[in-house]
Amino acid sequence: MISIQESLFQLIKGSLPPNISFVHAISELLGISYDSVYRRVRGEKELTLEELKAICEAYNLSVDNLFNLKSHQISFQSMAIGEGGVSLEEWLQTLLTEIKKIHQCKQKEIIYAAKDIPIFYYFEFPEIAAFKFFFWQQVLIPSVGSVNQKLTLDVPEILFETGHQLLSYYIKVPVIEIWSEETISSILRQIEYCFVAGLFTRNEDIFKLCDVLETWLNHVQSQAECGFQFMFGKPSEGIENSYKLFHNEVLVNDNSILISMDGRRVCYNTYNVINQLITTSPVFCDQIEKSFRILMQKSTMISGTSSKERHRFFNSLHEKVRLLRCKIERMA
Repeated sequence: MISIQESLFQLIKGSLPPNISFVHAISELLGISYDSVYRRVRGEKELTLEELKAICEAYNLSVDNLFNLKSHQISFQSMAIGEGGVSLEEWLQTLLTEIKKIHQCKQKEIIYAAKDIPIFYYFEFPEIAAFKFFFWQQVLIPSVGSVNQKLTLDVPEILFETGHQLLSYYIKVPVIEIWSEETISSILRQIEYCFVAGLFTRNEDIFKLCDVLETWLNHVQSQAECGFQFMFGKPSEGIENSYKLFHNEVLVNDNSILISMDGRRVCYNTYNVINQLITTSPVFCDQIEKSFRILMQKSTMISGTSSKERHRFFNSLHEKVRLLRCKIERMA
């Protein structure tokens, strides 16, 4: 039990922002003195089951993971949008809270295997965010009020503001993104589906979306060239080599995200397009990190000095957007 307590307290310490006193937090939670907290931390006194339960609930920790840190039985927390889950607003707020915690860590890194446009980039341009929100609410999480609505490129201000904050923190964290040529294909297929289904209010909005996607691709290409991320329309300033972009020709990614922060790791695994399974299991995070590192070895890094490969890759993505535009023009 003592070794389990040590692991538990290490997990909690690693999850707390630097400005939060670990001892004070546990003291307040359990209603015990600082001295009593220290005796539990040093292993002089075992936690009761009630204390363990209170701590795990407060810090969203899995008892399974705690007792089986090297087990292949993996426990996940689900964050699903829609009926029985969280709202879109709550989903964004949760992500914002988590990215703030990452940003406060001294050692941090995000590895993102992008099957689709990374969710943070939706908020680079309001048109992309508006389209994605509409598509989710119509196709993936339809509600009574959203059925048969027509698409406009207006996004609720509060959602876009939260998402914009999310992006502002993401670009300040060292990031490795692994893209394939299919990374842009998902949103293009969704745009075509909405056009064929007659969901656009105005056909000109389709071409506006194509324009925005091309502008966004140019911006990501500029970030890759600089080796750091920055907001669109703002000065290109950042920490050199903090953004690494890989072109993966081996397989289609699955929108998995591995986050490392001050020795602690969290893995986000996407299912049903936007819902997420989250785990801190060391076994699972090891597996994901190893697979990412192998994938990077078999991919081409197109950020930094790889000018020829970078241009070739982004030209192929621009061509996909242009082909959709031509297809819609013929059908409209």
